[in-house]
Amino acid sequence: MRPKHRSAVPTVIPLASLLCALAALTAAQSSPIALTGVVSSEDERAMEGVLVSARRQGSTITITVVSNERGRYSFPRTRLEPGAYSLRIRAIGYELDRPTTVDVTAGATSELALKLRKTQDLASQLSNGEWFMSWPGNDDVKHGFLNCTQCHGLAPIARSRYTAAEFAPVIERMGRYAQGSTLKRPQFRPNAHGGGFSNPIMRDSTTSGREGDRPVQPSRSAIAAQYLSTINLSAGSLWPYPLKTLARPTGKATRVIITEYDLPRAEALPHDAAADRSGTIWYSDFGSHVLGMLDPKTGVVVEYPLPTTKPGAPVGSLDLVFDKHDDIWMGTMYQGSLAKFDRATKTFKTWGAPTLLDRDEARIAMVMPVNHDVDGQVWIGGDNEYQVDVKTGEWRVVDYSVGLPKDPPISRELSSYGVASDSKNNFYGMNLNGTYIIKVDAKTKQVTPYPTPTPNSGPRRGHMDAQDRLWFAEFRANKIGMFDTKTGTFREWAVPTRWTNVYDAVVDTSGYAWAGGMNNDHVVRLNVETGEIVEYLLPVATNIRRVNVDNSTSPPTFWVGNNLAASIVRVEPLGR
Repeated sequence: MRPKHRSAVPTVIPLASLLCALAALTAAQSSPIALTGVVSSEDERAMEGVLVSARRQGSTITITVVSNERGRYSFPRTRLEPGAYSLRIRAIGYELDRPTTVDVTAGATSELALKLRKTQDLASQLSNGEWFMSWPGNDDVKHGFLNCTQCHGLAPIARSRYTAAEFAPVIERMGRYAQGSTLKRPQFRPNAHGGGFSNPIMRDSTTSGREGDRPVQPSRSAIAAQYLSTINLSAGSLWPYPLKTLARPTGKATRVIITEYDLPRAEALPHDAAADRSGTIWYSDFGSHVLGMLDPKTGVVVEYPLPTTKPGAPVGSLDLVFDKHDDIWMGTMYQGSLAKFDRATKTFKTWGAPTLLDRDEARIAMVMPVNHDVDGQVWIGGDNEYQVDVKTGEWRVVDYSVGLPKDPPISRELSSYGVASDSKNNFYGMNLNGTYIIKVDAKTKQVTPYPTPTPNSGPRRGHMDAQDRLWFAEFRANKIGMFDTKTGTFREWAVPTRWTNVYDAVVDTSGYAWAGGMNNDHVVRLNVETGEIVEYLLPVATNIRRVNVDNSTSPPTFWVGNNLAASIVRVEPLGR
């Protein structure tokens, strides 16, 4: 009897298994994903909108992605080099159930599920905006504390146990610190009067409306102290109000890659971060006298010391602006000088404000050199607004009364925080503690104030585009504004999330306007054509200030300095 060929079956099964294994290996090697997994918790199971951040051992660069509607996060292979990575997450109310590390291997896709648990300390996760949401009282009262968040968060206030009587001298002392201060490294203003607590509702009608330059009025300090003693822990171990939180990102807000670049100094306060035409990032430091340069390809940072022009005064700079030759101009704050950095020679030239050594109030904050090739004039914002002739060194103070009626004296309400110029080098000032975009004609000095459609909107900072349209932030109104300088008309777009308090706005070359939330770490992207707004949550508390875009990439990318974590941040939306 002929034997049965039973051996044929076993030989087919291993062959099929081998083919499947080879197919799976090939798919893994060709996959564009280096690391992926599902984020879940006992309460929500698969969780959308969780920010997952990966940092390779020994690196200064952190990459963040966001979980989608199925709870899945995915890191592209092009963003994670092989190596050992530590992971962290941001999801309000949650934390990782244990420290998490993972190995990323070349040519393979690593799979790692992330389990979250409810946090036991929700207050430590609240943004400033969420504290404002939680505090009782109306918005007018809370607006008086917006200046507090320029130097520190609201959590120390909420966790304090000061009574009203104990709070008053704290407010007075805080008011004497310069803007480039932190809790660990305060800098006193050069004058004896100080002044920093600014409540736009309670301000004295005789003040200029200039942010952070007024003495603290005892009556306002007492009112503020009384309110703060009702929202802290002076009366008990629990807050007398529920803690309110914002929802996690959903939909388009999850389709983004965020990159953080650590700076070499832990005390760095990168206020402005801007890309030059080659994609290199330059930043000003609000608390140290340096100009910094970051190579995004390598993470390498080089810093150049700014000249000291007023020894003993607080150090640090604010505005950083490229001219048409890509040279860098900066305002050196209490050092009282306009500074220019020559890219070719790596040297600075400075122009001191009039009698800067004799005046405590000498402060040069904002600079606008973009169109100085028209007439040789650079516009300045600071203790006053100036027009500076960079050839002769002459400084002319902007007179806001030129061409305006004396009755009523509207010029008393005019001052500028942000400054911009159009293609003819006319001046446009943003009236932070008021309502106006203020034009000053470069030749005639005629002043024309244009009120924003929203009263008391608090225009703060902005950028002029190639069409002579000024894109700016309405800080108190929580809106993005656009002023067409050719037609004298406005458009406004409300930011959906309360207490975003946009600081600055800019438009890119693809038709999107960008702004940043000073109080809730939201990067705001506006589709100018459709009006759609997407808000991208950043991985850590950031206190967003000046915003910039790099138009050399496709699509353009967004850049901002994180002056709470000594880092520079890039935001890249995925898809339109």
